[in-house]
Amino acid sequence: MPLFFRKRKPSEEARKRLEYQMCLAKEAGADDILDISKCELSEIPFGAFATCKVLQKKVLDLHDNQLTALPDDLGQLTALQVLNVERNQLMQLPRSIGNLTQLQTLNVKDNKLKELPDTVGELRSLRTLNISGNEIQRLPQMLAHVRTLEMLSLDASAMVYPPREVCGAGTAAILQFLCKESGLEYYPPSQYLLPILEQDGIENSRDSPDGPTDRFSREELEWQNRFSDYEKRKEQKMLEKLEFERRLELGQREHTQLLQQSSSQKDEILQTVKEEQSRLEQGLSEHQRHLNAERQRLQEQLKQTEQNISSRIQKLLQDNQRQKKSSEILKSLENERIRMEQLMSITQEETESLRRRDVASAMQQMLTESCKNRLIQMAYESQRQNLVQQACSSMAEMDERFQQILSWQQMDQNKAISQILQESAMQKAAFEALQVKKDLMHRQIRSQIKLIETELLQLTQLELKRKSLDTESLQEMISEQRWALSSLLQQLLKEKQQREEELREILTELEAKSETRQENYWLIQYQRLLNQKPLSLKLQEEGMERQLVALLEELSAEHYLPIFAHHRLSLDLLSQMSPGDLAKVGVSEAGLQHEILRRVQELLDAARIQPELKPPMGEVVTPTAPQEPPESVRPSAPPAELEVQASECVVCLEREAQMIFLNCGHVCCCQQCCQPLRTCPLCRQDIAQRLRIYHSS
Repeated sequence: MPLFFRKRKPSEEARKRLEYQMCLAKEAGADDILDISKCELSEIPFGAFATCKVLQKKVLDLHDNQLTALPDDLGQLTALQVLNVERNQLMQLPRSIGNLTQLQTLNVKDNKLKELPDTVGELRSLRTLNISGNEIQRLPQMLAHVRTLEMLSLDASAMVYPPREVCGAGTAAILQFLCKESGLEYYPPSQYLLPILEQDGIENSRDSPDGPTDRFSREELEWQNRFSDYEKRKEQKMLEKLEFERRLELGQREHTQLLQQSSSQKDEILQTVKEEQSRLEQGLSEHQRHLNAERQRLQEQLKQTEQNISSRIQKLLQDNQRQKKSSEILKSLENERIRMEQLMSITQEETESLRRRDVASAMQQMLTESCKNRLIQMAYESQRQNLVQQACSSMAEMDERFQQILSWQQMDQNKAISQILQESAMQKAAFEALQVKKDLMHRQIRSQIKLIETELLQLTQLELKRKSLDTESLQEMISEQRWALSSLLQQLLKEKQQREEELREILTELEAKSETRQENYWLIQYQRLLNQKPLSLKLQEEGMERQLVALLEELSAEHYLPIFAHHRLSLDLLSQMSPGDLAKVGVSEAGLQHEILRRVQELLDAARIQPELKPPMGEVVTPTAPQEPPESVRPSAPPAELEVQASECVVCLEREAQMIFLNCGHVCCCQQCCQPLRTCPLCRQDIAQRLRIYHSS
C-alpha cells in the first residue's frame, strides 16, 4: 500500500544552496561531483539527472534531504561510481539501479528501506554497501554474484536471512553464506578485478612478463591514486562549502537585520492603524449614540403626536355624543314647524320693504357658488359611473350648466339681476342653497365631517411613518381609532343626507303652501333668511356676555348656549361654580366642565389686570349687518396640529392623496389611482365606499 507524505516547501537557505550547487556543477572545469545534499528536497529536482548524464558525473551526493523515492531514470547514469542517499525517507530502491555497472559505493544508511531489489546482484563493480539504519531483515541471494564487494555494513541484530550470527561475523562470512545458498563457489574479492578494468588488464597481461600479481599491485596503486584525488577534491569542496556558508551566514544576518527593521516598521504601522481604528470606532459609537438619540426623539414625537390625535379623537367622539343628546334642544329651539308657518305668512310690510336688486344680487352670487360646487361634485360622480351612456349624459348636462354659468359671467351685471328678478325657478334655487348654508344642524355635521377627514389623513401619515421607522408600538390603538372614526364618518354622512332630505321636504311644503298669486314670494323668503340672525347673536342680544359666547364656541360647545342663556349664567357666576354644579345644569362631560371653569378663571384674571377687557354686565353688541356664523368649528387642540401636510399617493407617488376608503378609513390614494382598486393598498380590506376630500386653500 503506497504511503503519501505532505510536501514541505524548502526554506530560502536550502533553495539558495540548491541553486548554487547546480550552477557550480555546470561551470567549465568543474569536477565530476554533483553535491545537492542538505537542500530539503522531497524529490529529485528537474535537470539533475540530465546534468549527471551529460557531464559524466561520477559522484552523486543526495544525503540529508527528504527524498521518499528515486526515479527509474537513475539507471541511465551508467558512469556513476558513488551514490550517497544517506539520511532520507526512501521506502524502496528502483530496479533500474542494476544498470549502474560502474557503481563502486552505495550508501543508503538511515532510510526506511525494508528490502533490496534483486537487481543489486548486477552491480559487478560494487565494493562498499551500507544499508544500516533501515528496516531490512533479509538480503537477496543475488548479492552473492557481486564478487567485488569488500565492505557490507548492516544491522546484524535485526537480520533474519542470513542469520544474525552470520551477519555478525563480517562481510566475508555473509558472502560465503549467500554463495553456499546459491550453489556458487566463494572467492575473496582480492582475486577479482573490477569490470571496468578487465579489458585493460587483459591487454597488459599479454605484454607484461610480471604476471597477475604485478597487475594487481598496479591496479591497487591506481585506485589509491584515484581515491587520493577524490579526497583532495572533497577537501576543496569542503573549503568552498565553508566559504559559501560564510557568505550565506552574512546574507542571513543582513536578512535578519532587514526583518528586524521591517518588524519595527510593521509595529509602528500596526500601532498607527490601531489608533486610527480606535478613533474610527469612537467616532462610530458617537455617531451611533447620536442616531439612537435621534431615533428616540422621533419615537417620542410620534408617541406625543399619537396621544394628541387620540385625545382629539376622543373629544370628537364625545362632542358627537354630546350633540346627539342635545339634538332635542336644538330641534325644540329651532322649532321648524313654527318657523315654516312664519315663513309662509308674508306681511304687507315685508313686501313693501323688499330690496329687490340687493336680494337679486345676493341670489346671483349664491347661484354661481352653488353651481360651481355642483359641477365639481358631478365631475367626480361621473368618473365613478361605469356606464358610458350615463357618464356622457352627465358630462353633457355639466357642460350645459357650465356654459350657462359662463354666459352669466359674460352678461352684464344688470341683465343677470333682471333675469333673476323675472325667473321664479332661479329665485327658488337660490333660496334652497342659502337654506342649506344657513341651517345650523347641517353646518355642524359638515364641520364634524371635515374634522374627521383631517384626523384620518393624519392617522394614515402616522402609520406610513411608523412603517419607515420599523416601530410596532401602539399600532393596535391607531387601528381602533381609525375604525371608530370611519364608523362615525359613515354615520355623519347618513345624518347629512337625512338633513338634506328634511330641508328639501321643507322646501316642498313651502312651495305647496305658497300663495300662487303672491308676487316676489321667493325674493321675500330669501331676504327674510338673510336677515335671520345666528343663535349666538340672539343670545348676546338677550343679555349673554360676548366673551362667554366666544368661549363656548371655541370649545365646540355652542349647543350649550341655550342652556347657559336659560339659566342666565355669567363669567362671575361661573367662577363660583364647581364641576358638579355644571353637571346639574346639564354639562355632562367631565373634561369640558373643568376646561370651561379654567378658561373662565383665566378671562377674569385678565380682566382684573386690564379692566377694559371685561364688558359691563348687560352690554348688548348689535352688529351693523347680519353676520354669518363660522363655517367650521375650531377644535380645542392647538391650531398648529391641525395643519396637515400633503400626503402623496402610495400608488403613483406623484399626486396628492385625496380619497378616503371606507370602511378602513385610510387616506392613501389620489382620485385617478383609486378607480381600479378593489382593496385598500395599506390594509388589504375591501373598499365599500370612496369619499373625496376637497382641500380648501
